[in-house]
Amino acid sequence: MLIGREKEKQVLQNALSEEYSQFVAVYGRRRVGKTFLIRETFENQFDFQFTGAANLTARKQLVRFRRALKEHGQKDTPELTNWGDAFSELKRFIANLSEGKKVIFLDELPWMDAPRSGFLSELESFWNGWASARKDIVFVVCGSSTSWMVKKIIKNKGGLHNRLNHRISLNPFPLGLCEKLAQSRGLVLNRKQILEAYMIFGGVPYYWSLLQKGTSITAEIDRLIFSPNGELHDEFEMLYASLFKKPEPYIRVIELLARKKMGMTRHELLVAGKFEDNGAFSDILKDLEWCGFIRSYTMMGYRTKSDIFQLIDHYTIFYYEYIGGVRQGSNYWRSMLGTPKYNSWCGLAFERTCLWHVDQIKKKLGISGILTNEYAWRCLPDESTGRSGAQIDLLIDRSDGIIDVCEMKYSKDSYTITSDYAGELARKRNAFQAVTGTKKAIHSIMVTTDGLAQNEYWGDIQAEIHLDDLYEL
Repeated sequence: MLIGREKEKQVLQNALSEEYSQFVAVYGRRRVGKTFLIRETFENQFDFQFTGAANLTARKQLVRFRRALKEHGQKDTPELTNWGDAFSELKRFIANLSEGKKVIFLDELPWMDAPRSGFLSELESFWNGWASARKDIVFVVCGSSTSWMVKKIIKNKGGLHNRLNHRISLNPFPLGLCEKLAQSRGLVLNRKQILEAYMIFGGVPYYWSLLQKGTSITAEIDRLIFSPNGELHDEFEMLYASLFKKPEPYIRVIELLARKKMGMTRHELLVAGKFEDNGAFSDILKDLEWCGFIRSYTMMGYRTKSDIFQLIDHYTIFYYEYIGGVRQGSNYWRSMLGTPKYNSWCGLAFERTCLWHVDQIKKKLGISGILTNEYAWRCLPDESTGRSGAQIDLLIDRSDGIIDVCEMKYSKDSYTITSDYAGELARKRNAFQAVTGTKKAIHSIMVTTDGLAQNEYWGDIQAEIHLDDLYEL
């Protein structure tokens, strides 16, 4: 059953009714549901479908491609010696099909592009020189290696430049869709329990599909991740190895960012990781951002070259916090509940969840239609002025003359603003105003799991966002 994805599904369905042939690319990180979306939309009714296989030579891919043609009914298919032969046979196969729209689906496209195979140039020739001139083809391509899909297909500077009719970037689910997915699977969970799972899995549908009903989230985390036979026992290694041909430098960047909650500048990463300052390093950062593992943001009041890169993938953060290659036993997660380390992790993971739900925060604030920019901000202590250091994880800079300073707090019950915390909030606002020189009004916004206790400091807060608000779709 397909949950959500209404807009993406409509794009695919509309391609069937267009007058001319359509070229559609679907991309997004591993496990996000790209293939499932395509199969469900077309109800598995493909005139031809082929899925590339990881780490195979071009010759072995071609053997599999020939087998797929034969399985779809192509007769007298000769041995394929190169991708030119393969696409010629595909054209012959399509030409012999009956009238009407023909859906051709090539899955895991990056794996077909073996070194020196000539795959991409033959793909370009197939589309530009033949398929695009027809009126009866819906050509759908897909791949988990987001960086390859973006570079080679989406932003292709060669023969496929501006040849795509539609591009579909498939993002992880927000909390609201994860709730719907859980309900569709018969899982009885309250919103706090769904949040706990989200803080580990993020909105990756495949991870959620592994949860079994009739048990607790805590037990499921132990079963899936910490049990030696768990489906996600080796997910970290598989995740990065499947996306990048040489994953080591990517993992090195991820490891560095995992230690820095607020993130690091490009220069800081270069120094700490001992990388060479060249285009290859820039490509690593772009690839990780395209795949949704990191984000780049500008600190308000700083120039673009001071962009900060921050790790935002929930599963990767959880891996470095709790797994890290050392298995702790099948009851490990249960033993962590309520410990100081667990409570600290909940606070940080909830902040990351809020960063994935800025649209929901803006909706609750009633500013969905207002032009905004989102930032994080930090400043170091200044002994000459006596100013202490400060950091703000989420600033919403609004075009209506207001800056919302968002504070995110995870708690078991209503959160109480103490005298000390009220003073800390005031210091942050004052430091931010002094350093940036902004003339805009500064509003303190609290995003909490269970609301705020109303005391003498409650009135200093301009607006509250509750966990339920983050579930809005």
